[in-house]
Amino acid sequence: MESNKYLDESLSFEERAAALVSEMTLEEKVYQTLHGSAEIKRLGVKAYNYWNEALHGVARAGVATVFPQAIGLAATFDDEFIGKVADCISTEGRAKFNMQQKYGDTDIYKGLTFWSPNVNIFRDPRWGRGHETYGEDPYLTSRLGVSFIKGLQGNDKKYMKAAACAKHFAVHSGPEDLRHSFDAKVSKKDLNETYLPAFKACVQEGKVEAVMGAYNRTNGEPCCGSKTLLKDTLRDKWGFKGHVTSDCWAIKDFHEHHMVTSTPVESVALAMNNGCDLNCGNMFVHLLQAVRDGLVEEETITQAVTRLFTTRMKLGLFETPEKVPYNTINYDVVDSKEHKALNIEAVKKSIVLLKNENGLLPLNKNKLKTVGVIGPNADNRKALIGNYEGTASEYITVLEGIREYLGEDVTIRYSEGCHLFKDKVQGLSRTNDRVAEVRAVADASDVIIACLGLDSGLEGEEGDEGNEFASGDKPNLKLPGLQEDILKVLYESGKPVILVLLSGSALAVTWADEHIPAIIQAWYPGAQGGRGIAQVLFGEYSPEGKLPVTFYRTTEELPKFTDYNMAGRTYRYMNQEALYPFGYGLSYTDFTLGGAGISQDTIAAGGNVACSVKLKNTGKMDGAETVQVYVKALDVEGAPNHQLKGIKKVFLKAGEEMEVQVILPAEAFALFDEEGKLVLNAGSYEVYIGTSQPDKRSIFLTGKQPGIFTVNCKETSVIES
Repeated sequence: MESNKYLDESLSFEERAAALVSEMTLEEKVYQTLHGSAEIKRLGVKAYNYWNEALHGVARAGVATVFPQAIGLAATFDDEFIGKVADCISTEGRAKFNMQQKYGDTDIYKGLTFWSPNVNIFRDPRWGRGHETYGEDPYLTSRLGVSFIKGLQGNDKKYMKAAACAKHFAVHSGPEDLRHSFDAKVSKKDLNETYLPAFKACVQEGKVEAVMGAYNRTNGEPCCGSKTLLKDTLRDKWGFKGHVTSDCWAIKDFHEHHMVTSTPVESVALAMNNGCDLNCGNMFVHLLQAVRDGLVEEETITQAVTRLFTTRMKLGLFETPEKVPYNTINYDVVDSKEHKALNIEAVKKSIVLLKNENGLLPLNKNKLKTVGVIGPNADNRKALIGNYEGTASEYITVLEGIREYLGEDVTIRYSEGCHLFKDKVQGLSRTNDRVAEVRAVADASDVIIACLGLDSGLEGEEGDEGNEFASGDKPNLKLPGLQEDILKVLYESGKPVILVLLSGSALAVTWADEHIPAIIQAWYPGAQGGRGIAQVLFGEYSPEGKLPVTFYRTTEELPKFTDYNMAGRTYRYMNQEALYPFGYGLSYTDFTLGGAGISQDTIAAGGNVACSVKLKNTGKMDGAETVQVYVKALDVEGAPNHQLKGIKKVFLKAGEEMEVQVILPAEAFALFDEEGKLVLNAGSYEVYIGTSQPDKRSIFLTGKQPGIFTVNCKETSVIES
């Protein structure tokens, strides 16, 4: 073959990649299937490390803008905004890459292949990694995942800005301590209705460049070597053209923990033969022996390496530098003033107002002399950032944000209150060693801001340094340690108390809901979190976030953590009343819905129904609201509760009105049957148009009824088999 044909820019990236790989020896190809791929000097191939992270900012490689954790971004319910955040992340990713290349740095976390987003479904609030996801709903996760991917990969007609990766494929959401040996058994119905839709959308709509397999087995097959998932579904059914990577060191689990193979050679053969192209880890060195033993054809490895180099070609890594527009992005953009402003906007848009009795919020600083800021998360940087984070040039905790906002005009009294999860702050002290200080601060304050919750040392990935619960999962949904005791002391002071929860998951704050007048959920709000929270508390911005997960009342009402059946899980299948429902969130201003309607009252395969409503800001503040459209099948046995099928975020000035339209395709009415077929069933459907779920609890909390409309389908048809 003609040497350097891969540099011919008249050829497609796939053709150029194939030409380059055809000049490699078997050994050279094998070493390109490792995440830290080797240099091949004779072919002009630089060393490249595929492992990089960008969950909520460029991670683990020095300074970058640290946005709110993914679950907080999900609470924006704003797919367009998620795209802006992802675009900002990939701009910084390119800037850092350009700088690193200049100085010859090709280490881990220094590439343009970002292993984000995490589009697993947060099916159980105990799962430690749930805060990496976009919540419990397949539709919301799909919309946000697609927007994140498009923002990350860019809109150039030829080159990708960065390569996104949808993970972890598939049926993965804990328990963390079992993930290396666990078999997630799931019905075809649940698989297709809950666990696969976001991945499908990421592939077919988002054109995601990579997909990462999960650690666990799904129905007996290890995900990183699953014929059902990687071949039959991802490539054959969905038409995926990019590359597949294993999760890190997942392939050795095949023989060490899953026990589906006996040797490393058998494990790498299973993975490679079923479509895993890249190994995060070093197991794929055994591919040399697998070829010698006749377990893997060299052509299979050639195909995998061609896919990997196609990605690198798309990123412009083999072009004349001036031809790639992203090569001009300068390091000055990293954590710049403009990016910090976007970050603060993200904080404010992600905050969910859960309770606001008698309009306690927003606070008026002109009427306050002393503010008490109390709690283990008030000045906790770790509670800002979540996991898979970068290093910000500046961190603003809640205490610092309030102090900066109030300046010299108002006195701030602070107490840690208690340890985040232990029964004392100082080791030699008695239990509850800060309670006297708490009482003193409360007595001296006009209003108290209690900052409680969790941090990434309590919930996260298995094995993360400092994780106090070992596996990373939560044992229950309670506030840990003495936090609720301290909250009760604050309540007994008789002063107005505002509870600010910083956590990556739902907490059963039932006592707080009954006694504390104002509660906000601030997630892990990122490096600028304190500034954004202060602006919301003091009325510079009206809360607009919605819960991407259900807040349950107790752990006891949940099915077993190891049960992947969706019955009884999430708002789509739960029978009990939530503490705070999925899709719920209050505002400082008020919105009314009028003139709701649908374009037609029948649906058939290939058709759609247009939903419209007039949304008006009838309050005194400018603000944003999310129109939410849900669909419920009335005549299908075992059908889910109403399901979210459309969202539209709208910003309105005080007094402004706008007509909002959401289109529901036939697929929004269809359900998966027991064989995994998508069927539009004959019968009646209810369509709900509102600003929350149509459940009783949401209606009680918001005081608003959605518009309800009936749509009929005359005959059953299979939309997708």
